[in-house]
Amino acid sequence: MLIAVEGTYEEMGAELGRRTSELVARSVETYLRRFRDQAGLTGADVRRWGATYLDVARGYDASIAAMLEGLAAGAGQPVEHITALNARTEMLYGTGYRDEGCTSVAVLPRHTRTRHTLLAQNWDWHPEQGPVTFLLATRDTEGFAVLTLAEAGMLAKSGLNSAGLGVCANLLVSDRDTGGPGVPYHYLLRGVLQSRTMSQAHRKALDVPRISSGNLLIADAGGEAIDLEVAPDVFGTLLPRDGLITHSNHFQCPLPLVDRKAATSALTLLRPTRARHLLEDAAEARILELADIVAALRDHYSYPDSICRHVDPDVAKGEDVASVYSVVMDLDVRELYIAAHPPCERPYERWRLDDLFEPGAVPDICFPIEEEHA
Repeated sequence: MLIAVEGTYEEMGAELGRRTSELVARSVETYLRRFRDQAGLTGADVRRWGATYLDVARGYDASIAAMLEGLAAGAGQPVEHITALNARTEMLYGTGYRDEGCTSVAVLPRHTRTRHTLLAQNWDWHPEQGPVTFLLATRDTEGFAVLTLAEAGMLAKSGLNSAGLGVCANLLVSDRDTGGPGVPYHYLLRGVLQSRTMSQAHRKALDVPRISSGNLLIADAGGEAIDLEVAPDVFGTLLPRDGLITHSNHFQCPLPLVDRKAATSALTLLRPTRARHLLEDAAEARILELADIVAALRDHYSYPDSICRHVDPDVAKGEDVASVYSVVMDLDVRELYIAAHPPCERPYERWRLDDLFEPGAVPDICFPIEEEHA
């Protein structure tokens, strides 16, 4: 599902809230339950921290704060619940909650057949969030546009913007994560997507007080890519090797911290290497195509904890994790391809950023399964 809104940031937030009010209510209900059951947070705790993160948003980026406040008003929700949703990583993981996944890939243009910069990811999370997750397109009064995957009530995840800059998200957890006042990870993602240049994106992710760990794989149509591993008070960077960056859910930089997910997150230690193995021959030959990335994202090595992750039948309902969405982006032509769970059994829908705000915009269907196995 695509939700496209235009106007000021407050107007866009309000329209988004009105159009997704039922989905937002479901998302709020889900996360309030998780905050209570998995993080021990009472309703009063959630409202108190939500108020803190509203103040943080106002100091971090006025456009983000305006959109969150508009969203809450449009959806008929307390703004503290909306800001708590957008800080759900900190609300959950700051207390030790631990299971999420994701595999991300960036390819430099000199290694692709089209000479375009490519960026992609499988987003692994609880399948119950799939029905309340959608593509969010925003275009402000200056014509700046963003297209991003978003859970209802939230503003960003993996996506791209009209400046040709894109980002993919991977959860990281370290002993430095404490929760508290500071810029939440999902604010960082939206901040990067609000950036017109790579240097602006770096400042939005790095030059801020952080309270949790996370990974941001950023690339642009200018032909560069960088991976930022961030944690409170420290960060590390990874640059492309042989035209590729691959990442999952553990720290690859030698940072002064203890990685809290490397030993527990499903196959995280091998997923980046597996993705590289699947793509490196085409990248070396400088003929890598979108179809090669799609095939890698559909890979089932070490099933069910594969790059294309499936529900483990031995995991309790509600704690299960799978590849809820798969996203592939061509940053030069501002196109995003998306497949719902499981991407190994679904074609991808292609959305062009320039077309999203036209009445009756519909996606093209790409990478059908029958073609892959023909």
